[in-house]
Amino acid sequence: QVHLVESGGGLVQAGGSLRLSCAASGRTFSDYSMGWFRQAPGKEREFVAAVSWSGGYSDYANSVKDRFTISRDNAKNTVYLQMNSLKPEDTAVYYCAKSRERSYISRSSVSYDYWGQGTQVTVSS
Repeated sequence: QVHLVESGGGLVQAGGSLRLSCAASGRTFSDYSMGWFRQAPGKEREFVAAVSWSGGYSDYANSVKDRFTISRDNAKNTVYLQMNSLKPEDTAVYYCAKSRERSYISRSSVSYDYWGQGTQVTVSS
């Protein structure tokens, strides 16, 4: 079992920055890739970013590439999402998720088996 808790969301003006954290319980955190997804009102959940078990490989949605950075600290059982140059269209509930895979990074939500409760990010124009 893995329990994921996100934090760091909030209200920010366009152009601002936020750093999301996802704290994981369980001894297997460092064995698996981790991902961030988001869901805006009235829209489907979408992939944002993912990182391999070691942190050596990462992938980003085109909409956030060069603005967001995913990282992880396995000693702290935590994965981060640094979000810069935020836009109103980034407004959503952000979820972290544990992958079923160790090194393979998937953009599909079906590849993830544990999810956090989500944290709200609101970007005002």
